[in-house]
Formats: sequence, C-alpha cells, structure tokens
Amino acid sequence: MDIYEIIKKRRSVRSYKPDPVEEEKIQRLLDIARSAPSAANRQPVCFVAVKNEKIRLQLKKAYDEKWFYTAPLIICACYIPEKAWKRSDGKNYADIDAAIAMDHLILAATAEGLATCWVAAFKTSFVKTILNLPPGIEPIAMTPVGYPLEIPEPTYRKPQEEMVTFL
Repeated sequence: MDIYEIIKKRRSVRSYKPDPVEEEKIQRLLDIARSAPSAANRQPVCFVAVKNEKIRLQLKKAYDEKWFYTAPLIICACYIPEKAWKRSDGKNYADIDAAIAMDHLILAATAEGLATCWVAAFKTSFVKTILNLPPGIEPIAMTPVGYPLEIPEPTYRKPQEEMVTFL
C-alpha cells in the first residue's frame, strides 16, 4: 500500500477485536511516530502505550466511552511545552509537534492493518494522574489501537474548492 492509499483507507474505528497487537507492530508504530518532524527538531513529544487492562479501564474516569476500551492498546500522545520551539509571537509548537507525531502513528497503524480513533475529548487531569505523568508533560490525544471489528464507510469531506485558495 502506498501512502496515498493508506491516507484514503484510514478511518475512525469504534469497535475492536480483543486480539492483542503484536509487539513488533507496536514498536514500528512508535518508531514512525518518533520519526515525525517537529519545529526546529526539538522533539517535545512522548507517548504512553497502555497495554495493562487495569490501567486502560481506569482511563474511563477520563473518557467514558465503552468502545474505547474494547481495543487491547491505548496510546496517549503527550507534549512538553518547555522543550518546544516558540515562534517570534510566542506561539509554542509543542501541541502541533505532538499532533504530527500522532498522525504518523495513526497512519502507520492503518498500514499495519490496525484501527485507531483520534480522541481529544478527555479530562486531562485524570489522564495525568492515571498515567502518572510528571509535571510539565501534557496529554493531547489518545487513540485505541487494535484490529477492527468493523470498518465504517468514509465520512464526508468538503470539496477542495471550499478548503483551498490559490493565489
């Protein structure tokens, strides 16, 4: 599968088989995420891969959607503002760098035959506590990772004319 096929094939999946994800695949996903570009190559990103069922279920305090916990793995992307590049107007790029790394991970998961669903609507204070994140590390997105039980149809995308301006 080439990158264009992978991008077109990716879906937000909300049902997973209980089958564990092979360690080699997990390592490849995390390595691809680690390879993502970051502003000024500061790499202010880290991940927590949660395989432990007890900890995964504790995350219900942060995000209480049953489908989320049917996957055998949850990966949380975090950023470290203190380590990030800042634009001249003060904009800190740590969150953007983490989003790029998470996107790489999600596309790699698709290439591996795995499913994901980007989630940001969680209570960060609970995630920080449950994952025992040190001060200065902020969770920005989580995704379940597993083999899809079913793959949804593509969702609507705006036409290019509504999203692009050529000058």
